[in-house]
Amino acid sequence: MPSFSTHDLPQHERFAHWREVRAKNIFGVTIELDRDQRGQFNGSFSAMAVGGAALVEMHASSYNVWRTEADIDNSPGDALCIYQQLDGGGWFDAGGAEFVVSAGSLAISHSDQPYATRPTTDAGFHLRLVKIPFVRCKALIEHEQDLFARPLTVEPGLTSLFASYFGSFVEQAPYLSGAGAEAAVQTLAQLAIVARGMAEPREQRNRDAIRAGLLQNARQFIESNIHRSDLSPAFVAGVLGISVRQLHLLFEPSGVTYTRYVLSRRLERARLLLAQAPKRPVADIAYASGFDSLSTFYRSFRAAFGISPAYFRGLAK
Repeated sequence: MPSFSTHDLPQHERFAHWREVRAKNIFGVTIELDRDQRGQFNGSFSAMAVGGAALVEMHASSYNVWRTEADIDNSPGDALCIYQQLDGGGWFDAGGAEFVVSAGSLAISHSDQPYATRPTTDAGFHLRLVKIPFVRCKALIEHEQDLFARPLTVEPGLTSLFASYFGSFVEQAPYLSGAGAEAAVQTLAQLAIVARGMAEPREQRNRDAIRAGLLQNARQFIESNIHRSDLSPAFVAGVLGISVRQLHLLFEPSGVTYTRYVLSRRLERARLLLAQAPKRPVADIAYASGFDSLSTFYRSFRAAFGISPAYFRGLAK
């Protein structure tokens, strides 16, 4: 993962380097900081490529930022940008509107729209950015000029789905590659445009993206709660805000039913714990994997792997 920190530079060179090399050449922005504050400046960022997109996290001291028309001419990006404020807050002036993005909030824009921004606290910048080549959105939106930076108000429905999918995307990014990464980036781009209200969610391609987002959120919720024995279709559907029938339809194209999927994840959890905790009682592992019956656990484990949990544990030593 490419990364950079000004800690590797002499203190008096840090801001000048960040301004000329990092801000101008990498981020394509103009930045400024009072001369008497430059001696205390520090900045760092990391980046990774995911399916043609870039995932960046930046932490830096406070300064003023502009993306001017000249900056855009000198460093065009032609990308869909999704910002997440990780700490503090960020003030923006874009497209004739001023707004503040608070900690944890999201904002969406096209990279080549002018804006000004600065942190709202002395803590400086701490943000995450996903840049997606705008060619992925060309079929969804005709005019990128409409995509000035705007905050996203997360409410039940499409915006909540997008925010949840964004969180899952960031978490899974280090493990995504190939076609899976490409599909995840495309889904993220489509959900972002739909969440901004700039694409019709009932169009088939957007319905497919919404389904993919819901399926990922369902899997993520199951994975995080696999220790629970009450992951019934009704319970999980209620958490996702969809009907039980819709939940079953999400899993249908994969060829694995919801019930079989949950069982497979429980068994994988149990197999991992059997190998990692050789002295932990099998019953504890069964219940920690969400089984509410020891006999059901033994029967399911043998049916899936052809051996008993105890025999598997012996092989894993």
